[in-house]
Formats: sequence, C-alpha cells, structure tokens
Amino acid sequence: MTLRTPVQTRSKLPDVGTTIFTVIGQLSAEHNAINLSQGAPNFMCDAGLIAGVTRAMEAGHNQYAAMTGLRPLKERIVEKVQDLYGTRYDVDDEVLITASASEGLYSAISGLVHPGDEVIYFEPSFDSYAPIVRLQGATPVAIKLTVPEFAVDWEEVSAAITPRTRMIIVNTPHNPSGQVFSRHDIEQLVRLTRNTDIVILSDEVYEHVVFDGEQHHGMATHPQLAERSVIISSFGKTYHVTGWRVGYCIAPAALMDEIVKVHQFMMFSADTPMQYAFAEHMNDPQTWLSLAAFYQRKRDMLQSLLEDSPFRVLPGAGSFFLLADYSAFSDESDSELVKRLIVECGVATIPLSAFYTDGTDNKLIRLSFAKDEATLRAGAQALCRVKPR
Repeated sequence: MTLRTPVQTRSKLPDVGTTIFTVIGQLSAEHNAINLSQGAPNFMCDAGLIAGVTRAMEAGHNQYAAMTGLRPLKERIVEKVQDLYGTRYDVDDEVLITASASEGLYSAISGLVHPGDEVIYFEPSFDSYAPIVRLQGATPVAIKLTVPEFAVDWEEVSAAITPRTRMIIVNTPHNPSGQVFSRHDIEQLVRLTRNTDIVILSDEVYEHVVFDGEQHHGMATHPQLAERSVIISSFGKTYHVTGWRVGYCIAPAALMDEIVKVHQFMMFSADTPMQYAFAEHMNDPQTWLSLAAFYQRKRDMLQSLLEDSPFRVLPGAGSFFLLADYSAFSDESDSELVKRLIVECGVATIPLSAFYTDGTDNKLIRLSFAKDEATLRAGAQALCRVKPR
C-alpha cells in the first residue's frame, strides 16, 4: 500500500510514464525469456579489472576522488584520444570523469542549454536525450533518420537550424540501428556549424565497436568539430562493466567549465576504486583495440544463426545491436510482436518504435549481441520458431 500525500505535484515530464522497456522487463521475467533485449553484456569482465578494484579498496582508496577525476586516468584518456583521433586535450581543464555516460550527457545538456534554446537530435534515439532537453526549458527538435539505411538527411538538418539552435546531439556508433558516421557526415557537420555558436554533443559510448575494418569518425577526428564538441564515452561499454557506472567527457575548456559546474552538484566525483582500476587497465591499449574484433565475432554469429529465420537482418556497422525486419511475415505492431516473442518463443527483444517520440513503427525490432555464445544460440533458435501472423 502506497503512502498518501496531501502535496499537489506539478510534473516537469507529464507524458513520461511506464515505458515499453519496463513492460518488456516484467513480461520477460514472468516467462524467463532469453535476453536479447538489454544492451548489457551477460559475461564476465576481465578478472584483472576486478583485482584492480580490490587492490584499490584494500589500499584505502574508498573516499571521494578529485572532483573532475583521478589524474592518472585522465592522462590515459588524453593519450588514447590523441593516438586514435589526433586531438590533444588538456588533462586538467578538458577531461571529466563522470558517474556514467548518462551523467555526462545530463551535465553537458544542463550546463550548456538554456530555456528557449532548440536542440536538434536524430530518431530513433537513446531515450534520455529529449527529456533532458525539456528539463532545461528548451525544445528538442527530432529529425528522423532514413529507413532502412538510418542515415542523416543533412539538408533536412540545414532546414531545421534556426537562430535558437544551441546544440546538435549525434550518436555514433548508433543505438539502436548500429550504423556509424562516415567522413561525409563529419564534413556535413563542419559545413552546417561553421561560424555558428552551435555545440555538438557527441554520444560515442560505442567508439571502439566499429566493424569490418572501418574507422570511428568521432568529433575528435576533425579539428573544427573538436573545437565545438562535447564527447561522451563509457568505461562500462568498453570493459563490460555497465553496472560500475563510470564514463568520461572531453570538451574544450570553455565548454567544460559549464559542464563541471553541474557535475559538482550532481555527483561531485565518480567512484574512486573503479577509477584506479581503469587507470591501471588502460596501460594496455589492446584492452580497447581488440574490442571491435571481439564484438564482430558475436555480430557475425547472430547474423549467421538467423539466416534460416523468417527475419531479414539489416547490416550493422557498429555498436552492440542489429535490427531485424519482420514485415515479410507479420503486420503486427512491433510492440505486439515483441510481446508475442516473449510469450510464445521465450525470447526478449526491443521494438524500434520505443526509440521514437511519436512511436513510428517500421516493423523492426532490436537485437543485442552483447551476450555469451550460449545465449546467442538459444535466442536465435527461439527467433527461428516464430510463426507468421
């Protein structure tokens, strides 16, 4: 029984309630469904990381870290970014360790976006972007990616830019489509933001999960974009420890000043022992350089296992996800199909409509291959059993 209150509430997000993610989670638990829905690994991280956290705790590193993060960890990040992308950031003024990539996103939007501003972003999208923008009294402006390529129509972006446009949010590699920015996309961003005060917020949490020998075209790969970009990344995604909730943010000092002002009152500092472990682990570049091949094997396995299924799997260029088209065998909504897959086949996926504010239904579902081999095999076998309707 819930506690009653005489206090009248006035919601800042009145249209936000129980999401399809919650519904799927509850239904999956009831049916003990195979989890191809969640973008979180179900396998162990490197034992050396756990040992590193243990050593840090035993050494007494259990109190607050420096507000912007442990300096040795920030130094490793600066070295990695320069080696991979060519831009060098200042360790003291341009790197921030955050309590998850999500906290980095919130701090960046809150610190840099003001009431009355407009923020362009692309749908389907990670579900937190638009609500965070709205919480600042600003207006999120959604532009739909083309289907099935999930590419940006840059002329549509150009038409959407107004004098009130403060920020463009990009995500590459992209959740949920698995597509990645090309050099052409980078050039278009340069063209459209030149001589403006537009900030680019770049969600690059899957930066090391780019397939088929392609390069990650992040904002730090281009000097003009690096000068106006806030880049967010995630140790959880890179090192299979999403529950540790540590990420980082890099940005020019003038932008970072405003982000840090929000961060210090939200979290003050990220978890200390984890930072020590990550700093030690990053001494070996192979811990991130090997990630693309590791996940490409999983992508290729799931694609191969679904060849005889009724689904048509779309090409995936990066991230933890593949999209599967079911339009050839069912006219159900994607949400209804996902529920049926849980109940009848015992496998959980995510409807793509959940990533659109208007519920656009393209008859596509999202599959996560950040799973061990047994789960991928069992999940694919379950999907191969789905019956047309």
